[in-house]
Amino acid sequence: MNTQLPDLQRFSPKQRKAIRWWLDKDSRRYDAIVCDGAIRSGKTTALALGFIIWSCINFHDRAFALCGKTVTSLHRNLITPLIPMLQPLGFTVTERVSRSYCDISFRGNTNRYYWFGGKDEASASLIQGITLAGVLLDEVALMPRSFVEQALARCSVSGSRIWFSCNPGSPSHWFYREWILQRKQKNLFYLHFTLDDNTALSPAIRKRYRRMYTGAFYERYINGRWVAAHGLVYPMFSPKRHIALPPEGLTDYIISGDYGTVNPTSFGLWGRKDHRWYRVAEYYYDARKTGIPRTDEEHYAHLEGLAGGLPVRQVILDPSAASMAACIRRHGRFTVLPARNEVTAGIQRVANALNEGSLLFSPHCKDAIREFSLYTWDTDGGKDAPIKENDHAMDDIRYFVSTAMKQADKPAFYTASLTRTTHERRV
Repeated sequence: MNTQLPDLQRFSPKQRKAIRWWLDKDSRRYDAIVCDGAIRSGKTTALALGFIIWSCINFHDRAFALCGKTVTSLHRNLITPLIPMLQPLGFTVTERVSRSYCDISFRGNTNRYYWFGGKDEASASLIQGITLAGVLLDEVALMPRSFVEQALARCSVSGSRIWFSCNPGSPSHWFYREWILQRKQKNLFYLHFTLDDNTALSPAIRKRYRRMYTGAFYERYINGRWVAAHGLVYPMFSPKRHIALPPEGLTDYIISGDYGTVNPTSFGLWGRKDHRWYRVAEYYYDARKTGIPRTDEEHYAHLEGLAGGLPVRQVILDPSAASMAACIRRHGRFTVLPARNEVTAGIQRVANALNEGSLLFSPHCKDAIREFSLYTWDTDGGKDAPIKENDHAMDDIRYFVSTAMKQADKPAFYTASLTRTTHERRV
């Protein structure tokens, strides 16, 4: 077996350790590796490259698994950046995008790498039955335990190893408790990454990332610590910084809505100028306070009043509000788009927008402003979840940021990957 590695000098010492841990005297005895720590710290790149080099040097005509939250995110975040790195090192990659796998050849060995998404409990069935010589689980903390355990159970080939990467989450997370804290019992090699371990980041970019987060998210994504979320969900919200009268010349009007029958209904009208979005006005109705619930038609009448004569492009609505969505469509004025509803990821997006100053609120949006001061983490639940009170304007803001702002800022390479017509390429 030829174990001479390609030149790795352009990588940081921590990245080189992640790439070649299976060869080094002090770490080759381990069965698995986990790389955790700060975002953009180079851990995914190093781990993926090490996984491919290890598998191609040690195996021929074997099957491996590359796993992410979804196959789309796996291809975007791991496979697409990896391929241009492999070609100069002497690897040949043949993608079968429509069949979710690729073949990789190096120094006479060729192996197949299947792509799997572990987004929910049902995903475990996707990986059943296959025999693997190794598995890489990128962002393992976002995957359900059943999927991870099923993937590990597939690694029955002699010499197989397991590769994990993740950003930190709550210290009560099962992966942290059962793998990282028990790494000695699991025979697990552990590497912790910081922003300084990514040689591709300039000092200015590192500084920008440090400005983006506060509170628990700063501790997790910048300091790389497994800490619990507590206190206000949006401690960065500042009336001085985030409350402003909307300027003239707004465009691209959108309404976002969280719908309730007994619980409050909250709709926000948004307009855009340059790279900033303004919550211009809102409709907020709490049936518990008035004792009088409103029908869908009554809510719709107020929605029309909120829009006025403005050219509202779409209404982004709570995805569970089927009857309200049907009512809006029936009137024929607005296009309805179901909102993206990932709670923790959506909260992170709102926090980033607040930190960047791209989300501003008219002083007339009193209920949204009020909820910012009351919206807190549930410290008793053991999970990253806010208390389900004072959260209706917060939900409609999260729907807006996760759906409308993500659409507007979607990178070109992602759009291209969705519209590509070729399903096979060789590099």
